[in-house]
Amino acid sequence: MPFAIYALALAAFAVGSAEFVISGLLPLLADDLAVSIPMAGLLVTAYAAGVAVGGPILTILTSRYSQRTVLIGVMALFTLAQVLCAIAPDYGMLLAARLLSSVAHGTFFGAGNVIVVGLVPPERRGAAFSLFISGITVANLLGLPGGSAIGLNFGWRTTFLIVATIAAVAVAVLVARVPNTRGPGERSATLGAQVRELRHQQVWLSYLTITFVMVGALAFGTYQVPILEQVTRIAPEIVPIYLLVGGLGSVLGIYLGGRGTDWKPMPTLIAVLLLQAFFYFTMLFAMHDKVWMTVNLLITSILGFAFSTPLQARVITAAHSAPNLASSLISTAFNIGIAVGAAIGAILISSGVSYADIPAVGVVSSLCAAGTASLSWWLERRQLATG
Repeated sequence: MPFAIYALALAAFAVGSAEFVISGLLPLLADDLAVSIPMAGLLVTAYAAGVAVGGPILTILTSRYSQRTVLIGVMALFTLAQVLCAIAPDYGMLLAARLLSSVAHGTFFGAGNVIVVGLVPPERRGAAFSLFISGITVANLLGLPGGSAIGLNFGWRTTFLIVATIAAVAVAVLVARVPNTRGPGERSATLGAQVRELRHQQVWLSYLTITFVMVGALAFGTYQVPILEQVTRIAPEIVPIYLLVGGLGSVLGIYLGGRGTDWKPMPTLIAVLLLQAFFYFTMLFAMHDKVWMTVNLLITSILGFAFSTPLQARVITAAHSAPNLASSLISTAFNIGIAVGAAIGAILISSGVSYADIPAVGVVSSLCAAGTASLSWWLERRQLATG
C-alpha cells in the first residue's frame, strides 16, 4: 500500500478526533461554560451542519486547484481551528471555532477520497479506503477515550491543543508524502461535469443510506457518556475504558467493511445494516447491565463502521468520471445524519424521554438504511438485466 495513504490516515485521525472527542467532553464543557448538556450537544449538531454545507461549498471554490493542494490547505485551516477551540473564552466562540473546523473537515475527506482512488488499482480500493478511514476508527479507539481522559485530568482545552499538535504533524507528513500528481477525475472536471455525476442512483441513494445510519448512531453516540453514567451506572473515571471498547469495535468494523467491499459489497452492506438494527434493539435491554452493555457496545461499534467503506467505494465508482463533488458530498451525507441524530437526541431528552430509550432511534434508522440500500441494489441489478 502506498505510504501516502498512511499519511492520509494520520490526517484522518486528527480530523476524526476533533469530531468525536466532543461527545466525551460534554459534561466538562457544559459545566465549565455554564450550559446544559443538550445545549453542549448542539456543538455536535453545528459541527455536522458545517461539514454538510461548508464542505461542498469550499470544494467548489477550490476545484481549480489540485487535490493535494486543497488537502494540505484545509488541514492547515483545521489546525488553526483547533487552537481557537482551545482558547475560546465562551460557548459562542467555541461554536464559531468548531464551525471553522467543520468546513475544513468536509473538504478534507472529499479530497482524500479522490487521492486514494488515484493511488491504487480498482481491485485494491476497498483495502485502500479501509486504511484511509482507519484514521477515523483509530480516532474512535484512542482519540475519543484518550481525549476524554485528558479532558478529565487536565481540562478540555488541553484536549484541543493536543489535537492541534497532531494535525500540525499531519500537515508536515502530507507535504512530504502525498505525490504532486492529478488523479482520475481531476483533469477537466468542470463543475457541470461533477454535478452530472450526482444523477446516478448509486450515488444519491448511498447518500440517503449514510444519512439514515448516522441519525441512529449519533442520537446514541452524542449522549453515550451520560447514558453510561446514569443508566449503566459506570463511574466517570471508568467511562474512557468503555469508550475504548467502542473504539476497538470501530477498528474491527472498518477492517471487515474493507474486506467485504473487495468481496461482495452490497450483500455485506445490507447484512451489516440489518444486524445493526437488531443490536440497537438489544441495547434497550443490555444497557442496564455492565457486562451486556460492554458486549453490545462492541458489536454496535463494529457494525457502525463496517457499513461506510462499501458505500464510499460505491459513490466513487459510480461518479468515476468527475468524483470531486460527489466525494465531498459523502461527508455531507454523514454529517446531515450526525446533525439530525444529535438534534433528535437533544429534543427527546429535553422533552423528558429517558436516556435508556434513545437506542430506539437507531432501530428505526438502521431499518430505513437497509431498505434504501436494498432498493439501490435492486435498481442496479434491474438496469444491468435490461442492459
